[in-house]
Amino acid sequence: MSLNGLSFCILDTIRHKVLLSDKLIFEKTLSAYDVLKKLKALFEEHALTQKEFSEVIVIHQNPLFALVPKPLFDPQELSNYVRFNARILANDHFDFDEIGSQDMVNVYVPFVNVNNYIFEVFGEFVFKHIGTVLISSLLHSKINGKLPVCYVHITGKTMDLVILKEKRFLLYNTFSYATKTDFLYFILFALEQLDIDTENVILRLFGAIEEGDDRYELCLRYIRQVSIFVPSGTSHPFINEESRNIDFALLNSL
Repeated sequence: MSLNGLSFCILDTIRHKVLLSDKLIFEKTLSAYDVLKKLKALFEEHALTQKEFSEVIVIHQNPLFALVPKPLFDPQELSNYVRFNARILANDHFDFDEIGSQDMVNVYVPFVNVNNYIFEVFGEFVFKHIGTVLISSLLHSKINGKLPVCYVHITGKTMDLVILKEKRFLLYNTFSYATKTDFLYFILFALEQLDIDTENVILRLFGAIEEGDDRYELCLRYIRQVSIFVPSGTSHPFINEESRNIDFALLNSL
């Protein structure tokens, strides 16, 4: 969930089946208070508060995060890591996810009001930042060749960008954009910071985008190799024709 939208899906992990899913994209950026109101209404619409689940996972999507090398990480300094990357408030609560395969820690600000509500309804649950899910899952995706791969995950007017090369993590960042030109600019800017030539990179777009989209077509004009990223069914058994529109981060959060 984010200030721009929210989604959920219920998975039967034994039968590898999606039982129910839904999503909302807000017309404008909301406050955390209003997001919670939307979440409650969505849960009531599907009677989710009356159901029991063996596991509940919440994914927070926001730009209030910082990636810290584990050898330099101190759990007493969480706010200091994030304050250099984002504007934070005095009453913000901080948490962190360990990204073990990269010896790295993702420090971030979760939506505390949402977490409190989820706990009241379902009891103990797990929560993560979307950056943690994307980095971990994409590092395990199949990458052929030696060219760097730039993954761009789109939800509404938010884009999460992950760049990898030969199973090596190079960059993760998130941006809010208003136009297709903004969308392209952030991609080109990230590639430029890593000194990656647009002729020698693979751009994989996924989420709320498809071939023929204005953003897709604009990227084709400036980057040689552009495609829609679809995870293979072998590594993502929940994905079938009916569930391809479910957010990648949700399916990879288990």
